[in-house]
Amino acid sequence: MMSTSFLVTSAAIFFILSQSVRVLKEYDRGVVFFLGKFVGVRGPGLILLIPILEKMVQVTLRTITMNIPAQKIITKDNVSIDIAAVAYYHISDPQKSVISVENVYEAVNQISQTTVRNVIGQFSLDQLLSQTSQINAQIKEVIDRHTEPWGAEVTAVEIKDIVLPDNMQRAMAKEAEAERERRAKIVAAEGEFQASVKLGEAADIIAAHPVALQLRTLQTMAEIATEKNSTIIFPAQFTSTVQEAIKFLRSEK
Repeated sequence: MMSTSFLVTSAAIFFILSQSVRVLKEYDRGVVFFLGKFVGVRGPGLILLIPILEKMVQVTLRTITMNIPAQKIITKDNVSIDIAAVAYYHISDPQKSVISVENVYEAVNQISQTTVRNVIGQFSLDQLLSQTSQINAQIKEVIDRHTEPWGAEVTAVEIKDIVLPDNMQRAMAKEAEAERERRAKIVAAEGEFQASVKLGEAADIIAAHPVALQLRTLQTMAEIATEKNSTIIFPAQFTSTVQEAIKFLRSEK
């Protein structure tokens, strides 16, 4: 009988201890209720609860990564796209996260999906592709405004995947190719313009110094000779060119 009562007493003590002692890690908090009434937030460390009378709901304060599933969205310019995103949030007020909402993770997830769809619908496809950072910030601001009463703070929202229809991808590829061709033509035209300007300046210099043209002719012939050509064509004015060049060099002396 004594052993049986001892076992019963030990079991009762073990049960009471298991119901009254809690150990919370540094990143956890315990929202404590006494007979269903909120009495405070405790932790981290060793937590003692009154068995049966007090209940605790454990809440983590670490940042939670939440995937926002891909959903079809129609942009402002009536383009249907699939967008997936990711949100980062953490619990800033454990009391609100337990009392104000039934499931804070599910609530944040649903409001994030709705907000992404509503905000993206206000922008055209070109704006979506070129202003992603501003759109991410706007989505975060709207979600954070909704989650603040739930004790959750959104730290960042990022669009991670944009899927375009096949016909839109082909159209954008053609547009990009046309843009590259346009830039190539502009670069070539600028090169021709700069070359023509330099040729004009050279022509003015040659016109001011006629002998320069003759010297240029001799230089060209010298360049041809270095290529080991078997045939060299002499221009008709070669003789006068040589004579004028010799006369010029003598006058310079």
